[in-house]
Amino acid sequence: MATPGPMPTPTDHSALEATERILQEIASVGRRLEAMDQKIMDLTMASSSIRADIAGFKDTADVLDQRLTTVEDQMATLPDQKIELRSLRAKVTDLEDRSRRDNIRLFGIPEHKEGSDSKAFLQSLLPDLFGIEFSPPVEFQRAHRIGPPHKATSDKPRPIIACFLGHDQARQVLSAAKTQGPASLDGHEIRVAADFFRLTNEKQKAFLEPFNLTSNLITPTHCPW
Repeated sequence: MATPGPMPTPTDHSALEATERILQEIASVGRRLEAMDQKIMDLTMASSSIRADIAGFKDTADVLDQRLTTVEDQMATLPDQKIELRSLRAKVTDLEDRSRRDNIRLFGIPEHKEGSDSKAFLQSLLPDLFGIEFSPPVEFQRAHRIGPPHKATSDKPRPIIACFLGHDQARQVLSAAKTQGPASLDGHEIRVAADFFRLTNEKQKAFLEPFNLTSNLITPTHCPW
């Protein structure tokens, strides 16, 4: 029979326990190191994402800066563009007014008074209405009411616009209207105005309104031509 070995002493037990504690602490430190490694990796990824976001913000800022520069450049040219626009508007207004200088507008003539032939009606009416002897006889390119027919007979009659064959006859009528003042037809007051472009009418209205005046009667002295 084999001889049994020596029995473990208390000192041996203490050494084993100490070794186990050391191994446990080493394992705990390892686990903590692994957790720290994971946190470092997470922070690294977050840092990369932040750097990417910052780069994106910088690109956006560059684009916005370029757009702002473009807007500032465009704003710098606005005064010149406004001057050019005013000049073009003045030229268009002048051309429009000149193209209408053969026209007059008659206000107050009752609806349907002209019958089916507005030109023949005015050829007969104007010499008597204003005491004008036209030589040669007055002639029109066209004459008609302005706007759609009224639904109610009590509505204010639509004006008649008449385009003469020559500018001189239009001036004759305007001059006679200035001298004579409003005419009368079957008890209705008839007024005459030159045919101006919309912008000219708006300027005249803005000028006359503070004085409680009307631009229904425009004389040749007011014409730009």
